[in-house]
Amino acid sequence: MSVVERTRVALSTVRRRRFGGLGRRAAASAPPESFFVGSAIFHYLGPAFAVLLFALVEPVGVAWLRIAIAAAVFAAWRRPWHAVSRLDPASRRNVAAMGVVLGLMNPCFYVAIDRLPLGTVAAIEFLPVVALAAAGMRTARNGVALAAAGGGVYLLSDVSFEAEPAGLAFAFANALLFALYIVCAHRVASQSRVAGIDGLAGAMLVAVVVSTPIGLASALPALVDPVALAAAAGVAVTSSVIPYVFDQLAMARMPRATYALLVSLLPATATLVGVIVLAQVPSQLELLGVGLVVAGVGLHRDRPAATA
Repeated sequence: MSVVERTRVALSTVRRRRFGGLGRRAAASAPPESFFVGSAIFHYLGPAFAVLLFALVEPVGVAWLRIAIAAAVFAAWRRPWHAVSRLDPASRRNVAAMGVVLGLMNPCFYVAIDRLPLGTVAAIEFLPVVALAAAGMRTARNGVALAAAGGGVYLLSDVSFEAEPAGLAFAFANALLFALYIVCAHRVASQSRVAGIDGLAGAMLVAVVVSTPIGLASALPALVDPVALAAAAGVAVTSSVIPYVFDQLAMARMPRATYALLVSLLPATATLVGVIVLAQVPSQLELLGVGLVVAGVGLHRDRPAATA
């Protein structure tokens, strides 16, 4: 290697380390709630791509494409097998459990929204999350905050249980898996041996293995369709890469009960995105729901950290 080439490699290494350090400092200084807001926004960009895919691929196929492409992105970006190999057995089980949950949750979610209105699925999805948040409630103030947020979600979701039993079964399965996702993802984010994003990347590889028997056959037609693959890539990045990374950054610095309560912001975020992007003006009932969710999040207080 010539002197010029060695100089270029050295400069490139310095730049990567410099910008990597800047990124880590920015992530450490930003409030954890900001990462959750970013996750919520991208959470609603993914379904915009999925609408195109539903016309070409069955829901379980869309779920497999989302997981597989996201896993490929994480594998190229993080190479998680190096980090996971350094974990102790208990931490590896946490990563594996998160992967199993992701591999089952995404197919259940897509089958549910294919059979039921999205608002109904969202309302059902929030029910076990309410219980998870309640498990961390220790004050009357936080109880009121949880009740306000839950009431707001109910108004925003326009719950209706007049639907087919199969759709409801998948919606409830997705809800339980989403609550398990919060538990598993928080454990992965709290591990000290490796970064939470590396644990997430390892979990996504496990999710591919779990979801392949469920959705690969349905996804085969999309593998030879450039339009479907492009849409699937958009779904994967906006639904499984960016929001899950933001989740890990938020969970690393946020109690699990607080994160569970903040999940109630998702319907409110959807309403705001509808106003800004789609010019969908909310009704007075929807505005009341947004107000209750915001009030609930504002009232909630974490327990003070224990002092030495």
